Amino acid sequence: MKVLFMCTANSCRSILSEAVFNHLAPQGFEAVSSGSFPKGQVLPRSLATLQAAGISTEGLYSKGNDAFEGSPPDVVITVCDKAAGEACPVYFGPALKAHWGLEDPSDVQGDDAAVQAAFDATLAVIATRCRAFLALPFADLGATELKTELDRIAVLS
Repeated sequence: MKVLFMCTANSCRSILSEAVFNHLAPQGFEAVSSGSFPKGQVLPRSLATLQAAGISTEGLYSKGNDAFEGSPPDVVITVCDKAAGEACPVYFGPALKAHWGLEDPSDVQGDDAAVQAAFDATLAVIATRCRAFLALPFADLGATELKTELDRIAVLS
């Protein structure tokens, strides 16, 4: 199963989601990420946060929709923060879609410890949601049931 995590800049939340998912995923599951307006570089703190958690950053880069050309996703999960008024990207393909909103830790103002705490908290939420996703009984779920489960996972923190 291929999962696409989408955000606007593809430099933080979607990158963290891609890396965590792939770190936890068993054989047969893969994540990629993209942005509707890719920043062109991953935030250094995103990479440092992943590395500190023991999660590989190899192959991570800020990318647009070309990231999944020729290999369409089965599931698309947007991770932008609608509550903060962000415009979430739209995927028009036939994939199952869900929204797992996350506040952008790179928007946190404060000292280095406060910003890092925001990144760490975001990483923890992503890990909780990815673990819940990967624990689903996929063989027993149709598309409607899977969508219900994805929506349930969206509120886990």
